Amino acid sequence: MKLLFSRNPNPRLAVATARYLEAKIAFEFASPMAPGQAERYRALNPNLTLPILVGPGWSLWEADAIACRLSRDLRSDFWRSGDDEPDMIRWISWGKERFAFACDMVHFERGTKQRYGLGPIDRALVEEGLRQFHTAAAVLEPELSARDWLVGDSISYADFRMATFLPFNDAAGLPLDDYPSISRWYGRLEAIDAWRDPFQGLEAPPLAPVKIEA
Repeated sequence: MKLLFSRNPNPRLAVATARYLEAKIAFEFASPMAPGQAERYRALNPNLTLPILVGPGWSLWEADAIACRLSRDLRSDFWRSGDDEPDMIRWISWGKERFAFACDMVHFERGTKQRYGLGPIDRALVEEGLRQFHTAAAVLEPELSARDWLVGDSISYADFRMATFLPFNDAAGLPLDDYPSISRWYGRLEAIDAWRDPFQGLEAPPLAPVKIEA
């Protein structure tokens, strides 16, 4: 199998998952939206987005689906099954709709748009994203004050998914320090090599720098 990826948040999540699981797959940097590249990738993912997991005669897109496939192939409880599976899916779903969604709103304005020259920062959207971040963080903070990980006594994919945008917080500037339990939880993630630097040893051109508005 081969994982097509870039350094953007969701592909990064998939690479971190594969490296954490020590999956025996190849990694290939890809850019489906680059000029002249669309038709090469359309059959693999009609959305032309990454990540994409490719096997003989098939492809699988979306980071969550890829995490599920790799975990099942390796019989890992990183993707929970049994009694813990509903709890894991609860946090994946809530995280994508609430916490990670808010992180993405702020990161898109302060990070993505400035990185790729997509226009000025929309201050109203930043403020709305920060409002939603504080609302979600107020739910997550007490949950993480009582335990190290979101599901059970060990790390799961729910932790990786919840933290999707936090490696890009140098650009987003989210106030994590206001939430000590979330900060400690993220520190535990950062102590994991596969999360901290999933691209180590891979051919992966760095992201363009963020241009700071005057």
